[in-house]
Amino acid sequence: MKTLKSGAEKMGLALTEVQAAQLMQLGDELRRWNKTYNLTSVDTPAEVLTHHLLDSLAAHDALAGTRIADVGTGAGFPGLPLAILYPERQFLLVDSAGKKLRFIAHVARLLKLSNVKTLHARVESLPVDPQDTVITRAFAPMPRLVEWIRPLCDAHTRVVAMKGKWPPPPGSEDEGDLPGWTVESFRRVEVPGLDADRHLVFLKLAG
Repeated sequence: MKTLKSGAEKMGLALTEVQAAQLMQLGDELRRWNKTYNLTSVDTPAEVLTHHLLDSLAAHDALAGTRIADVGTGAGFPGLPLAILYPERQFLLVDSAGKKLRFIAHVARLLKLSNVKTLHARVESLPVDPQDTVITRAFAPMPRLVEWIRPLCDAHTRVVAMKGKWPPPPGSEDEGDLPGWTVESFRRVEVPGLDADRHLVFLKLAG
């Protein structure tokens, strides 16, 4: 827990004892379920801490409004850590893998996260229900990402794409036109203990 709290502090985030305990329990449950359900390839305690918990918390100051959708959430990242951090916000965690959503629902019950709901849906068929923030992490190349999340967005929605390298290297999948969208800004984030590029890219519908 000490490593988690100190890592969060380096990102400008002061976790309470309760939040830190919930995050550690989330990590423990992920590793326990992973033995049976193969939810993630990241499985050691140190990797879960850096690659899932701290990496998710790197977006702690990127959210807008109270209705947050995490699209392509996988086993619940970044949605679950952010829901622990912000109990006053409502989180909708979207994925097409039922076993991962069952894990998320289990953790939400275990940690009493009444602000977490799941949606079992393919991104190509999302319901039209604009959110205040749509966040994605390592989800899809940017041209496909903005096309798929469009039903969840209106002119007021902030889109936060958690990416590796940005701007995208020439020839990469993230390179390409984003018709109808504006990249408002991007910034590098440093995730303690993670030796990899991390950027937050902020987008909005144009016009």
